[in-house]
Amino acid sequence: MTLSERDKKHNWHPYTQHKTAQPSIAIVKGDGALLWDENGKEYIDAIASWWVNPYGHSNKVIADAIYKQLTTLEHVLFGGFTHEPAVLLSEKLMEILPNNQKKIFYSDNGSTAVEIALKATMQFFYNKGEKRTKIIAFENAFHGDTFGAMAASGISFFTEAFKGSLIDIVRIPVPIAGNESKSIQALEKVLTTNECAAFIFEPLVQGAAGMVMYDAEVLDVMIALCKDNNVFTIADEVMTGFGKTGKNFACDYLVQNPDMMCLSKALTGGTIPMAVTTFTQEIFDGFYDDDVNKALFHGHTFTANPTGCAAALASISLLQTREMQDNIQRINQQHLKFQNQIKDNPKVKTTRVLGVIFALEIKTENEESYYGDFRNKCYNFFIENGIVLRPVGNIVYILPPYIISDTQLEKVYLTIERALEIV
Repeated sequence: MTLSERDKKHNWHPYTQHKTAQPSIAIVKGDGALLWDENGKEYIDAIASWWVNPYGHSNKVIADAIYKQLTTLEHVLFGGFTHEPAVLLSEKLMEILPNNQKKIFYSDNGSTAVEIALKATMQFFYNKGEKRTKIIAFENAFHGDTFGAMAASGISFFTEAFKGSLIDIVRIPVPIAGNESKSIQALEKVLTTNECAAFIFEPLVQGAAGMVMYDAEVLDVMIALCKDNNVFTIADEVMTGFGKTGKNFACDYLVQNPDMMCLSKALTGGTIPMAVTTFTQEIFDGFYDDDVNKALFHGHTFTANPTGCAAALASISLLQTREMQDNIQRINQQHLKFQNQIKDNPKVKTTRVLGVIFALEIKTENEESYYGDFRNKCYNFFIENGIVLRPVGNIVYILPPYIISDTQLEKVYLTIERALEIV
């Protein structure tokens, strides 16, 4: 029995309708930008395994840091205790985060990082005796699958079964090109109600919506409006963080700073589940009280896991190397060349590039569903040709490891061009 067949007996995979899905591909090895399945077939991981693996599979720098930490202190509870890896990681993050971020809360995944931010904003006002129970979010956002994060998400089929059980979200249009005024006006209208605790957004790029992009200038205006109305802002950088947009964080393109940031995915270089929610001093002070009931009662068994902290420290050290920064710029230039080459293809509707992110929208006769037949046809074509790409409806995007070679990128580009010939 193959590994894939054994998997099918017991494992329930994410975002999968198992009655109609193909058997899961059993991966047995990863190295750099490549993966190999149990039959020896090679794949280029062109999406960094859901955006988590920017420095390549089986990265020796991160592996060595993990091994060293495992032989020193693998884990200790963070309630009432601390340890050097957590202290060092917090200090390192403070060096690269926007300068208004002062406090760090550790957790274990992106959804949870968002959940903590949402809880903190609502409890902040509760601690002051104010009732603010609404959150502002963009249409078509995706912030995760736990209940608060799911509520803030705007992709309806993810949340349809839970309507009536979610926190109250006010949705506003995404300020894509030509839509900026409409989005700002919608935000201004919401802010007059004085019922909202926070505005959460994916800065500059909505990942799960299909790499939908908008400009930093309009987001600066929106953050400033929130500040003027005493509404906190939450930058969900789970996808965009750690170099994806060409800078350490998408927020580095802004003049305004968010009050909170949510980080995960590439934080540990794709090795150990870990997440961070960062806060301004003002928010932390809203919980700093003689009354124990005003504390933020949230925690996880593996909060600030020392091994995960060691992996994150190694990961950030890699990000800061000249080699990795040059790789990010190299990939961006290759994307721009490919964009210029393919944008006039009669089957291409739109293209967009930011940092290492490339996306193209394929022209189709009908509106395509998120996991519909068109998407599945494209996905299967890419897999057959040894490329890991996961289209979103009719949108194909590339978000590769920073160590991908130009030759490997060229194969990805050529495979996309071949896909356009058959769809």
